[in-house]
Amino acid sequence: MYKHYQNSVGNNLKHLQITTKYRYAIMQNEKERTFCKIAIEEACERHKIEIVILKIMPEHVHMIVDCPRTLSDAQLVQFIKGFSVYLMFRLCPELRLTYYNGNFWNAGYFCCGVGADFDRTFSYIENQ
Repeated sequence: MYKHYQNSVGNNLKHLQITTKYRYAIMQNEKERTFCKIAIEEACERHKIEIVILKIMPEHVHMIVDCPRTLSDAQLVQFIKGFSVYLMFRLCPELRLTYYNGNFWNAGYFCCGVGADFDRTFSYIENQ
């Protein structure tokens, strides 16, 4: 469960929740849900963030990620939200009709270290 780095051993598991702007249920259709999943996975892959679980709901996203320990929580969320919305607007240009100013994700987010509560957090996300 722990990763071995050059000079240390450990992990940096985070539980993230991000919501769409105005809580619009944009990801009701399978198409938008799939594109959102692909966009988040690409954003995480680009910044070497490992996704443990990803659950896409109609108006929000839950995930547990193992991020590099050099990233702060704000940087982590900025990378995921920024690049994923960049890809989402290219994959689904019709989203510009709803989000004409380019703000797909809400400005706020939930981020919490998982630590010893991994099993409980994992089951919570899995049962959404």
